[in-house]
Amino acid sequence: MAAIVTDQFRIANANNFIDSVLSNDDSYYVFLGLSNPGSNGNPIGFGRTTSWDASPSVPPTPVDNFQYLAHYRNTALFGNKITNANIRRVIRKVQWTANTRYDMYRHDYSASNLSPNSQSARLYDSNYYVINNDFRVYICIQNGSSGTNVLGNTSKDEPTFTDLEPSAAGSSGDGYIWKYLFTVAPSDIIKFDSTEYVPLPNDWSTSTDFQIQSIREAGDSTVNLNQIKTVYIEDAGSGYSSKTYNIIGDGTGGKVAITCDGTGRITDAVVVSGGSGYTFGIVDLESSGTVSNPAKLIPIIPPSRGHGYDIYSELGADKVLIYSRFDDSTKDFPIDTSFAQVGIIKNPESYNSTSVHINNTFTSLGSIKVTSVTSNPTVGAAITQTVSGGTARGYVASYDTETKVIKYYQDRSLFFANSDDQTDSNAVSSKGKVLNFESSSQSIIPFGGSVDTNYSGITTIIGSKQVSLGVTFSQGLANPEINKNTGDIIYIDNRSLISRDSRQKEDVKIILEF
Repeated sequence: MAAIVTDQFRIANANNFIDSVLSNDDSYYVFLGLSNPGSNGNPIGFGRTTSWDASPSVPPTPVDNFQYLAHYRNTALFGNKITNANIRRVIRKVQWTANTRYDMYRHDYSASNLSPNSQSARLYDSNYYVINNDFRVYICIQNGSSGTNVLGNTSKDEPTFTDLEPSAAGSSGDGYIWKYLFTVAPSDIIKFDSTEYVPLPNDWSTSTDFQIQSIREAGDSTVNLNQIKTVYIEDAGSGYSSKTYNIIGDGTGGKVAITCDGTGRITDAVVVSGGSGYTFGIVDLESSGTVSNPAKLIPIIPPSRGHGYDIYSELGADKVLIYSRFDDSTKDFPIDTSFAQVGIIKNPESYNSTSVHINNTFTSLGSIKVTSVTSNPTVGAAITQTVSGGTARGYVASYDTETKVIKYYQDRSLFFANSDDQTDSNAVSSKGKVLNFESSSQSIIPFGGSVDTNYSGITTIIGSKQVSLGVTFSQGLANPEINKNTGDIIYIDNRSLISRDSRQKEDVKIILEF
């Protein structure tokens, strides 16, 4: 049995995902993780490889099962909430270039009717829209093509206008008619523009932005009889008269003015009323009896109610770009760490709670404020402390030399006797149980020093400056801000190890394709 998942299903999934991200009921975060992915000849336990940080680096393909999803949560470092300002639908970037042939918008491209220039079986794979040098986006309504000029003409005039109705871009007579859709906002250019993608505005159907509202309402054929913009002359026929004819079908109100030469051959077809409600149309040329050389005119049907009414369907917006910046503006994002994974987590719960975390950021690291260290802890190194019932173990994710705060995580590598799996060993009894660090005088090995049991609070004084530590300490210890066993990992990307630095900011861009 033959079946397909349609483009509109993918577009709907992209819309649904954005709706979920922006809902008050859900919290999505971009997170960075895994500060010690392994090194050449020295992997550090479960989920790491010797080649991860080799030269050249060869990160492994992420594994999608419950075991690894739990591991990704345990090795996560910190997260940044995804908001309306940081998520956009995106489409392929097709930059307008002079003397290039573009495909015109058509509703009927298929495997048996490829787009003439792009040779694409799908509308959304053809080059039927452009972005100009001023970041304005246009649909190609007509490119001068016909049944006798299938490829159409080359585009000579860059479209720059912002009129609501389709228009030629200049005076060259190249035959192109363009429909202006929108201008990419300056803030979106900074965050989302790239060599590959163009960001679309959010909330197109409800936006009160004057420009968007004008384009949307002008394209609504239930208000304006302007649905059909083009009638394509597939075959000019002969024996016809120059006059205005009705477009019939399942819609109403469409009319097209036909111009013929001396033999009655159709040379031009101009839509004078686009009508509404069409999913197919036929030009009623009012023929009587048998036509010896019949014409074939194809009314081009826009998506939805008309061009500009729903740009997500019109432009095939089945991809979503998420932007997140990690800088030194908060102690949740320590700058003296490294990361080798980028992920998205949905609805992690706040620590020691069943409520979904809603803050703009989170740290998923435990913290220890120490005193009298004999050497500075290094990122990725293992630390231990003798505690009630055995030994607490962790991996260093960060050490702030000013505040004397160690940030750490505990993943299964620390508790497998051979660091990789559940193979039996004499060390299982002493090593296998996960224990928490304690507020005590016991040293933090191997770096010396002990927990600052006298410190509680969220700020400390460095010189004459009060510094926020980002989390609240009690007797020298602070918990993560989320429950690390909660939340759905919906995206994970293994990367070459990246070391953070106070002189840089990490701008993370994630493309999700539905």
